[in-house]
Amino acid sequence: MILDGVRRSPSSRNLSDRMFFTRKEFGEILPVYGRMVAAGQWRDYDISCHRNSAVFSIFRRASETPIYRIEKRVDPHSRKSLYLVIGLDGRIIRRGHELRAVLGVFDQKLLRIVA
Repeated sequence: MILDGVRRSPSSRNLSDRMFFTRKEFGEILPVYGRMVAAGQWRDYDISCHRNSAVFSIFRRASETPIYRIEKRVDPHSRKSLYLVIGLDGRIIRRGHELRAVLGVFDQKLLRIVA
């Protein structure tokens, strides 16, 4: 497909319509991911960008389904970003407008593993 004189793949034509994590958000997610990898709990990750959400999926093994998903959505009422941590069974473990506070759930899990 050619748009504006540039050849684009069909999957990249709607990139402006998709939601992404920012560099600051990755700066908060990746240290938590690194600590859990060092503890031997997590092994792989995947990043998906959709129209209404961006998803950071966490895997124990690459061939499995994600054990956790960190999702960024836009709250339709306040137009702020809403962050969710979703478990393997699809239940929302924690939600909030501050990513660092939402990621705090993994610090609690890490303390339980070590103790």
